[in-house]
Amino acid sequence: MSHSRRTLSLATVVLIFVLLGAGVVWRVVGDGLLGGEADPVAEPAGSALPEGEAAPQFSAAVAQPVGGAEVIRDTLWIRVRAAGQAEAYRRTTLTAQVEGIVTRIQVRENDEAEAGNPLLQIDTTEHALGVAQARADLLAAETDYRQQILFDDAIEDVAVRRERERIARSRSGLDQAEVRLRQAELQLDRSRVVSPFGGRVADLGVVEGQYVTVGTELMTVVDLDPIKVEVQVLEAELGLLTAGRRAEVTFAAFPGEVFAGAIETINPVVDPESRTGRVTVFLPNRDGRIKPGMYAEVSLDAEALPDRILVPRSAILERGTGQRRTMLFVHEEGPTGALAKWRYVNPGRENDTHVEIVRDGAEQGMVEPGEIVLVDGHHYLAHDTPIRLVDDVAAEGGRPGR
Repeated sequence: MSHSRRTLSLATVVLIFVLLGAGVVWRVVGDGLLGGEADPVAEPAGSALPEGEAAPQFSAAVAQPVGGAEVIRDTLWIRVRAAGQAEAYRRTTLTAQVEGIVTRIQVRENDEAEAGNPLLQIDTTEHALGVAQARADLLAAETDYRQQILFDDAIEDVAVRRERERIARSRSGLDQAEVRLRQAELQLDRSRVVSPFGGRVADLGVVEGQYVTVGTELMTVVDLDPIKVEVQVLEAELGLLTAGRRAEVTFAAFPGEVFAGAIETINPVVDPESRTGRVTVFLPNRDGRIKPGMYAEVSLDAEALPDRILVPRSAILERGTGQRRTMLFVHEEGPTGALAKWRYVNPGRENDTHVEIVRDGAEQGMVEPGEIVLVDGHHYLAHDTPIRLVDDVAAEGGRPGR
């Protein structure tokens, strides 16, 4: 029994040593396979891993889906941004010019109306009677006038004859009768309300059968094409703007949609309280989608920087701890396929969509027109990661930009 116990203890000790030895061998071999002892691949100048950054591990056999955009040489427009509100190009409130009962309303709100189109009719009975009475008075005055100058043809002196005609017109009341007729006809004409210009009907304020007096507001007509957007721009930026330059406008009512227009006018007066000046932008609005009063965000072309190397803003990344450095990834074809190559770059001026890349210092890299920079799915890439360009990174199983 004692011999069996010693044998068992000896076997246990041998087994433990065997297991420990196997673990050491596995650790050494595993480190070699993972590259712990392998020589690092030499990288080009300026492409080393930024300090303090540990590159995520990607399978070398699987190309990562990424989005790309071409580097361009173009004019960089520096823009001024401001908030504003849409206003009608032309707007007028129509009021009753005569009193009477509204007998007919020929439009509804939002109806289109051409210039001169009838909109509303006020009862004409009283005004038609006024015209008839004025014509009768005119006829009586003409009769009296003719009687007074009945034999004046025999007068040879032209000056005398003209003076007698003037006196006869005054005595007969002919001049006054003609004026009264024109007034009565004008009143009758004013009972018919027409559109003063082409536009849409808004704020209809009366109904058929309603009695209106002179000055009663009937409706509003607005001309919405083009529509204007008025923005308040800081006085420090007013000097950068010029009439005719491009404007891009977005409305809260149409998220994600950009409307293109142009600067129409720049008010030369600055508000002393807000220190801003009014800038008016015109936008095409044939379908009338943009309504007066809509809140707008406006981007105005202000300063033009020609002949600049431009990349999309989404291409620019920062790497490193402490002093972070600006870099981007460039699409390059390798022996086995496309690779992501990072380059440190020096950014210059920028706007909402693009960044200028400038040559500044020997350590900084540069991109050239025609090269492809990565703009999506590139935030977690390492240098020399295999990639493939796709239209939709998320749909291809990649990691879209943040």
